Amino acid sequence: MTDLRYDGRVAVVTGGGRGLGRAYALLLASRGAKVVVNDLGGDLTGDGVDAGPAHEVVREIVAAGGEAVASTDSVATPEGGRAIVDTAMDTYGRLDILIHNAGNVRRASLSEISDEDFDAVVDVHLRGAFHVVRPAFPVMCDAGYGRIVLTSSIGGLYGNHDVVNYAVAKAGVIGLSNVAAIEGAEYGVRSNVIVPAAVTRMAEGIDTSAYPPMDPELVAPTVGWLSHETCSVTGEMFIALAGRVATAVLVETPGVYRSSWTVEDVAADLDAIRDRSHPVVFPVVPDGHNAHIRYSFAMAAQKAGT
Repeated sequence: MTDLRYDGRVAVVTGGGRGLGRAYALLLASRGAKVVVNDLGGDLTGDGVDAGPAHEVVREIVAAGGEAVASTDSVATPEGGRAIVDTAMDTYGRLDILIHNAGNVRRASLSEISDEDFDAVVDVHLRGAFHVVRPAFPVMCDAGYGRIVLTSSIGGLYGNHDVVNYAVAKAGVIGLSNVAAIEGAEYGVRSNVIVPAAVTRMAEGIDTSAYPPMDPELVAPTVGWLSHETCSVTGEMFIALAGRVATAVLVETPGVYRSSWTVEDVAADLDAIRDRSHPVVFPVVPDGHNAHIRYSFAMAAQKAGT
C-alpha cells in the first residue's frame, strides 16, 4: 500500500505540545504536513503558561526535516482561537487540517463542583473547540477542502465519577462535529470525532500499572487517517484505546406507536419501547436529523392506515 502523506497540507494541532497532541503533530509532520503546534503550556488544571512544550515539538519536527511553527495562544477565548487559525494562514497561507486536542482536568463531584471549575474545563474542551472551528470552517469551505478532528472521550459517551465538567464538554463536542459535518458536506469539509485513550499526564492519579500498552502512538494513526484526503467518512466517532480501533454510534429502538398515550401505557409498553434487538441508526450525513423525523412520521402513517 502506498504511504498516505500530507505534502502541501497545513495542519493545526491544539494541545500539540505534549501527549496525544504531540504524537499527532509529529506523525503529520513526518509525512509532509506543515504543522502549527498550539499549546498554552499550562498545568493539568489549565493554569499557567509555558511556551516550552510547543516550541520543543517544533524543534523536533524541524530537526527531522519537517516544517512547523509554534503557537501559544489559548483556545479558551474567541480571540485566542482566531489567533491560532491566523497563525496558519499568515505563515503558510492555508489551513487544511484542524485537530482540537487541547484539554484540562478539574475533578469534583456533581454535588461539590464550583462554577469556576465547571467553566474552566468547558472553556477549553468545548468552547475551545468552537473557538478554533468557527474561524477555520469558512476558510476550509472557501477552499473546497478541509478535515476537522475533534476530541471527545469515553467520559463524553458514558459519563464518569467526579468529572461532570469534562463529561458535558466532551458530549458537546460531538454535536459540534456533527454540525460541521452536515454544513461542510457540500464544500468537501469532513468532520469526525476521535475518542482516544492513552497514558499521558492526563492520567495522573489513576493506577495504570495493570493497563496494556496505551501509548499516544497507538491513537495517532487513526487521527492521521481522519485527517487525510482519503478519509471517506464524516459525522462519525472513532474510538482508539489500547490498540482497539472501533466506531461508536447513536442507536434508537424501533419504538412503539400509539395514537394516544397515558402514563400507564408507557409503563405497560416499557419492554417493547426499550427493545434493542433491532437497532435503528440514522447517519448524521446526509440527513440524520430529518431521517429521524421521517421514521417516526412513517410509523404514525402506517399504523393509522391499518
